[in-house]
Amino acid sequence: MSIEVKDLTKVYGEQKAIDAISFTVGKGEIVGFLGPNGAGKSTTMKIITGYLGQDGGEAVVCGLSVKDQPLETKKKIGYLPEANPLYPDMYVREYLDFIADVHHVANKKARIEAVITLVGLNIESNKKLSQLSKGYKQRVGLAAALIHDPEVLILDEPTSGLDPNQIIEIRDVIKRLGKDKTVLFSSHILQEVEALCDRVVIINRGKLVADSQLSRLRQENSRAGVIRVVLKESAGTASSAPAASQLEGLAGVSSVRALSPQEWELQTESPDEVKKLLMTLALQNNWNIVSLQSENQSLEDIFRSLTNNPLSPAAQP
Repeated sequence: MSIEVKDLTKVYGEQKAIDAISFTVGKGEIVGFLGPNGAGKSTTMKIITGYLGQDGGEAVVCGLSVKDQPLETKKKIGYLPEANPLYPDMYVREYLDFIADVHHVANKKARIEAVITLVGLNIESNKKLSQLSKGYKQRVGLAAALIHDPEVLILDEPTSGLDPNQIIEIRDVIKRLGKDKTVLFSSHILQEVEALCDRVVIINRGKLVADSQLSRLRQENSRAGVIRVVLKESAGTASSAPAASQLEGLAGVSSVRALSPQEWELQTESPDEVKKLLMTLALQNNWNIVSLQSENQSLEDIFRSLTNNPLSPAAQP
């Protein structure tokens, strides 16, 4: 695994900022790291990158202990912090040249031009950093994180301050990088997480509350007992819509709500059994079932339900 977090703990005074959390991220994975403000995301990222020490547990990057081999692990990590500190009096290329020297980058001029193109900085590349918009400053920070071609990318709110077009461009950059690198990134824009990630790690109040593939997380957090069915009459039948009484009469159905003449929402504690009964009823009445599925929550709904309950058990990948 490129990133291994084992029982990681950080304490500030009497408060545990992170409380014995564990997760892994492998090469070629883009994992969303989520949590409300103050959950411990940035603290965890700072420990993984070696900018902050832990009080317990271990962080390992590419098989190396961050605590025991800080310089070696930093060589393997590209880090874009949430604050993105820059030197405002430097020009874009001057700043990237400085960062390249820190990392002892070979063929640095060619590498600087490559990352400028990669993150879409060409049009602003002759300006001082103080003259850039927040969105372009984010691009400079991302370019600096990539300058030494690291194996692991830690990105804390990488699309902060970007307009919609820029967000799509940076999303595409992260997707391309994720094919052969390890990417752990945090974001409050859950649509970005859904667009980029197959897996998410969610923490709340310093504790791990979910670590799962998005598809499984949705399945496990589907609206309990809600089935939506869309029916279409078969050719040659009478032009009557299904009656609510027909659906209410199904064993296990507690309530029925018509969303349209051919679309219904059924409440039940036995969704699998009710689906079978619906199939039988449809055959008996010559209905065509266009869609029959349990209702899934959005990532936003799942996030709210998990982070509103500090004791939610962590889902396993």
